[in-house]
Amino acid sequence: MLANIALSVLDEHFARAWAASGTSYRRFVARRKGSATYRIVRYADDFVVLVSGSKRHAEDLREVVAGLLAPMGLRLSAAKTRVCHIDEGFDFLGFRIQRKRKRGTDKRVVYTYPSKKALASIVGRVRALTRRSSHPTLAALLRQLNLVLRGWCVYFRHGVSKATFHYLDDYAWHRVVRWIRKRHNKTKWAVLMRRYLPGWRPTEDEVTLFQPQTVTVSRYRYRAANIPTPWAVITPEPAK
Repeated sequence: MLANIALSVLDEHFARAWAASGTSYRRFVARRKGSATYRIVRYADDFVVLVSGSKRHAEDLREVVAGLLAPMGLRLSAAKTRVCHIDEGFDFLGFRIQRKRKRGTDKRVVYTYPSKKALASIVGRVRALTRRSSHPTLAALLRQLNLVLRGWCVYFRHGVSKATFHYLDDYAWHRVVRWIRKRHNKTKWAVLMRRYLPGWRPTEDEVTLFQPQTVTVSRYRYRAANIPTPWAVITPEPAK
């Protein structure tokens, strides 16, 4: 809440700049003449400024943003702030956003998929939950693990996540099976399969390991300017 209050100054500034740029045709003409257009995407204290222009334009905007934050006693994080090209890609809110060539074509499109850091985080969480001493029973383990897996997959289903979900499914399955074998190290594998892996999925007391690979991936569709914003009523100030 505090971040939204403090950083509304950024929203207002960029909304005014966009309104002042006029129509889409005027913005197109301005870009052809060497100017830049830009929009901000912000969630709490994380934000990205998207620039249609040169690297110099982007670097200048970084200084503008720093100037807007300075009167409030805030500054940009040197470690987390950088200027990059969309072909290089960047991480935002756990997603990797990058333009690549579409497989089988010469067309270049922007992809969003789980970042390496986000994947490492969920893998680490699964590893921590599947330690032998963490849970008294398999059912208790599966309940905890299912909550974590389901929540992560629901968040990342709006992207190119199918391959990542398959990897996570395979990793979680092997970790749980390893947990079962260590917990019952004197029991034959055939007995463990019959008792805990009906249908090849770890199960106990009607609790079955969640399958990330079954989550339907639903990409967000481009809706142009049809998405309302709280700053839609802002109009540019008259020239003095």
